[in-house]
Amino acid sequence: MNPLLQSILSTQFGFAVFRVMTPLLFAAIGVSISNLAGTINISMEGTMLVAAFVGVVVSSFTESLILSLLAGVAAGVAMGAILSYFHLRLKADIILAAIALNIFASGITVFLLFLVTGDKGSSSSLKSLLFPDVHIPLIRSIPVVGTIVSGHNVMTYGAIAAVVVFYLITFKTPLGLRIRAVGQNPHAAESVGINVNRTRMWALMLSGFFGAFGGLYLSMGYVSWFARDMAAGRGWIAIAAATMGGYMPLGTFLASLLFGAVNALGIYLASLQLPAEFITLIPYLVTVIALTIYSAQALRKRTRRVEEARRVGKITEVGEYKEPT
Repeated sequence: MNPLLQSILSTQFGFAVFRVMTPLLFAAIGVSISNLAGTINISMEGTMLVAAFVGVVVSSFTESLILSLLAGVAAGVAMGAILSYFHLRLKADIILAAIALNIFASGITVFLLFLVTGDKGSSSSLKSLLFPDVHIPLIRSIPVVGTIVSGHNVMTYGAIAAVVVFYLITFKTPLGLRIRAVGQNPHAAESVGINVNRTRMWALMLSGFFGAFGGLYLSMGYVSWFARDMAAGRGWIAIAAATMGGYMPLGTFLASLLFGAVNALGIYLASLQLPAEFITLIPYLVTVIALTIYSAQALRKRTRRVEEARRVGKITEVGEYKEPT
């Protein structure tokens, strides 16, 4: 069997997929929640960077995983709150505000890193804590499955649990109902007494909350240090995963798993001595292809709905098809 194919079919590759998927899944859940409220959050790249940096620094100075976790999450929530302030209070365009936050996060983390360590590249001089790995007692002894599923960082299992939390928040809580109502029709939601801006603010803060866990995993689970721009485009790939998943819990998980597999494949292809630039390109190339296919399918579905609406006469006065709410 081909060595590369043998590696891909191995249990180690399955283990790597879950490992690589973890930060993508956290960020994709955050993006999905904000999108359900009608406020796309593309500042996930910056949110992950700030949370990763804060977690490492706090863990170094306090030697406490709990405090570093709380500080990192607080930083992520603060990023969501800042974005909501600019967009909802100051009426700034949310895309431009999010891009500005990404640029700010990239610069401020390097600046603070230099102040703390004297190094603009990484925090390797700081003694940072790591979130522990967890070996599941019963599953670890199952052949194949145990090797793939057991032994991951606790944050990986937290990411899978976050999918369940995402579902519960979205479909089992009053806040989730308000988020979906505001995202589908803000005017109708406002007419029944729902504060649209407040709901969107909570959605953006929840988005930062989940995104922060992805950043913390990068610097305190995936590796044990913070590096300049270590999010490395994962925040953008998470947006693609959330979009392909339809902003729903199961779809977001499966799409994140797909992109995790693609990223893991890129790591294994490095053994073929291919150009490093090509290996780096693979996740983004697959993202573009996947979004193109998804967009084409969505367009076909919309065209069919328009044609059906035209046949039954459900066309507005100005000739535009209205999506059902």
